[in-house]
Amino acid sequence: MADQMTETAIQAALGDLPDWKHQDGLVTVYKTPTSAGALALIAAIGRIAEEQQHHPDLEWRYNRVFLRYVTHDAGGHVTQRDVAAAKAVSGAAAETGAVAQPGRYPAS
Repeated sequence: MADQMTETAIQAALGDLPDWKHQDGLVTVYKTPTSAGALALIAAIGRIAEEQQHHPDLEWRYNRVFLRYVTHDAGGHVTQRDVAAAKAVSGAAAETGAVAQPGRYPAS
């Protein structure tokens, strides 16, 4: 079983993840200029997920991609696997020109 992170550790990790916030996992929304841009970002996220064998909850709405990372085998808590995945996705998003809007992630 993966080790769940403490709230203090999550907040420290978020210092290196400005695109993300902690809300029932690590969550964000990326806005792209077009729907095609959102699909390109989704494809990049899919490649990262397969490489890391760690898959996010993902929802696509026209030019926005909603993402949530938790580690299911850690009881749905945040682990270092989520942090590593979020960092990789942030890099891919920057390459596609996507803009992070974590505040647009729906409240739980």
